[in-house]
Amino acid sequence: MALQALQSSGVAFRKILSHFPEELSLAFAYGSGVYRQAGPSSDQKNAVLDFVFAVDDPVAWHSENLKKNWSHYSLLKVLGPRIITAVQNNYGAGVYYNTLIACDGRLIKYGVISTSVLIEDLLNWNNLYIAGRLQKPVKIVAMNEDVALRSALDQNLKSAVTAAFLMLPESFSEEDLFTEIAGLSYSGDFRMVVGEDKAKVLNIVKPNMAHFRDLYGRILQESPQVVYQAQRGSLEIDKSPEGQFTQLMTLPKTLQQQINHIMDPPGKNRDVEETLFQVAHDPDCGDVVRLGLAAIVRPSSIRQSTKGVLTAGLKKSVVYSSLKLHKMWKGWLRKTS
Repeated sequence: MALQALQSSGVAFRKILSHFPEELSLAFAYGSGVYRQAGPSSDQKNAVLDFVFAVDDPVAWHSENLKKNWSHYSLLKVLGPRIITAVQNNYGAGVYYNTLIACDGRLIKYGVISTSVLIEDLLNWNNLYIAGRLQKPVKIVAMNEDVALRSALDQNLKSAVTAAFLMLPESFSEEDLFTEIAGLSYSGDFRMVVGEDKAKVLNIVKPNMAHFRDLYGRILQESPQVVYQAQRGSLEIDKSPEGQFTQLMTLPKTLQQQINHIMDPPGKNRDVEETLFQVAHDPDCGDVVRLGLAAIVRPSSIRQSTKGVLTAGLKKSVVYSSLKLHKMWKGWLRKTS
C-alpha cells in the first residue's frame, strides 16, 4: 500500500493519539497542519490539525471517549453514545467531527467513522468524503492488520487514477494528473463557493509533488492503461472509445450509477453497462464523469456541513466557519494584490 508512513512528526501525533481510546483500525492526520500548502494555508505552525479515526465499534468507542473527553462533545453528549453513533452513521457522510479541541498545545479537529462505512466509501464512493481525503497525502498514525481495509485503501487510489484519466487529454504531466486527483472530492462541493480558497487544489499539489509521487508512483508504473515516463514527469493514455470503456467499467459503483442517471433518458431504463458504452464514445466523456462526481460530492458536503452545526455546537461552528472564510479572503487578497 502506497499511503504515506509517519516519520519525523510521529511522536507528536502519537502523543495526541494517546488522549483517545486505543481501539482504532486506522488513524490518520491530514490537511495544511500536516503537509505544507501554498497560499493562505501556508502557516503550518498555527493551522488546526485534522485527524480521522476509524473504529470497528463506534458505540463502544464513543462511550469510552465520553469518559475520557467529555468536554470535546456538543450537547449531544447528554444523549449518550448510541445517539451519537446514530447521528454519525445516518446523517451526512458517515463521520462525526469534534472540532477546535485544545490538545498538547495545538488546536485539533477529529472525525470518527465506522470501519465498515469507511471501507464502503473507499470501494464505492458513496460519499467521496473520507475516501477523498485519502486520495491526497496523509500521515498514517496508527493502522491495524485489517486486510479488507488495507485492500480498500489501495483500491481507492487506483479508482482515483482511473477517474482522473477519463478527464484528462491523451498526453499530460504529473502535475496535471495530481491536480485532477486532488480535485475529485471537491467537484461540486459547495464549500468551494463559500468557505474555501478557490486555488485550494493547486495549493495542495504544488508543494507536495514528491508526496503525490510516493502515493501514486507504483500504481502508475503497474497500470496497463498508461505510459508513465517518471523521469520526465509525463504520461500518455489510450483515449480510444475502447480504452475509455475499460476505464469506465472499473469506476466505483456509485459513480457509475450517477453517470447512468445523468445520461439515461426518461423511460429508457438502460442498464449501466449500456450507458457507459455510450459515454465511452462521447467526445464529452470527461465532462460526464465530472458531473457524476459532482452529483456525489455536492449533497454529501452539504449534509456533512449541516451536521457539523449539531456535532460541534453553534459557537464552535461559527468560529470554525469564520476561520475558513478568513482563509478564503486571504486567498482573494493575494490574487488581487
